[in-house]
Amino acid sequence: MIGLYTLTDGGQEPMDVARRLAAFLGQARRTLDLALYDVRLPSPIAEVVKGAITDAAGRGVAVRLVYNLDHPERIPVPPPPRTEPALLETLGVPLRGIPGDRDLMHHKYVVRDRAAVWTGSANWTADSWSREENVVLSVDSPALAADYAANFDELWERGEVSRSGHETTASVDVGGVPVRAWFCPGHGEELSHRIARAIGRAGRIRIASPVITSGPILGTLAQVAADGRADIAGVVDSTQVRQVVRQWEENHNASWKLPTLAAVLRRGAFTGKRSTPYAPGSVHDYMHAKVTVADSTVFAGSFNLSHSGETNAENVLEIEDASLADRLAAYVDEVRVRYPPVDLPDART
Repeated sequence: MIGLYTLTDGGQEPMDVARRLAAFLGQARRTLDLALYDVRLPSPIAEVVKGAITDAAGRGVAVRLVYNLDHPERIPVPPPPRTEPALLETLGVPLRGIPGDRDLMHHKYVVRDRAAVWTGSANWTADSWSREENVVLSVDSPALAADYAANFDELWERGEVSRSGHETTASVDVGGVPVRAWFCPGHGEELSHRIARAIGRAGRIRIASPVITSGPILGTLAQVAADGRADIAGVVDSTQVRQVVRQWEENHNASWKLPTLAAVLRRGAFTGKRSTPYAPGSVHDYMHAKVTVADSTVFAGSFNLSHSGETNAENVLEIEDASLADRLAAYVDEVRVRYPPVDLPDART
């Protein structure tokens, strides 16, 4: 069984998401493994989620939690999390911070009883659950959960982003639907090429991603858009895209990357959310969903379509299902009509 839950800016209350998550956690009987990038939940939402975890531990469920350990140097895109280890310690369960060298432990997944998975793009924050666009998937499948459990064990035992995501996965059957898990950084480049190939063959393409900077994906989108043979549309986060352009200017990449991105966004009917720039204490209202639909194939998870995403600890589900693809394509269209076309700055280098 595959469950889909989509979030929009202002479309639901944080408590709604908290109760759904608590219901998933509450079914645990043996194990709960949680890999979380950003955890910042205020009261009373925090009590709902914390209660589900501590209740599980109290009835003998083995709970473990890994979280992103902040790098001392600021990572401008995406903005850094502000998870407080002291808050996590109040759960009373085994914890492990996962450091990286400018890369991120960017997962947002739970493995329950090594039989079911909760994953997607939503961090565990009130803003993520109320002011951002996000996609959440839940899958009941011991075979798929085994892949996620192997990834979690790798993070727990090795304790380092760059040494994770190397497990080999294959498509598994979930109620007649082929589903495959992908993990980065071990298979980051392979994943980008996999998504690019699906885009290159598709007649319908829908994308929601804060940024689009992965070379294989950006290049393939540019070619397909130039050919004019596919129905391409999507939505990005305009604020983060402009931040990326500034990085390109500093790295002297803007002169070739910016025209390619501009062509994709213009010819592909993309819009962009003008989110609030990151600042301590500011609202986090990013266009945060990370989903690609290529005909009947869906890629959804924590992975931005970016080069940096290839080096982070990320997870993506590749699902071959026409019905789910239609639902997510409709979701992307619903989100993108809310926002204006992307206004890119001119390249200065």
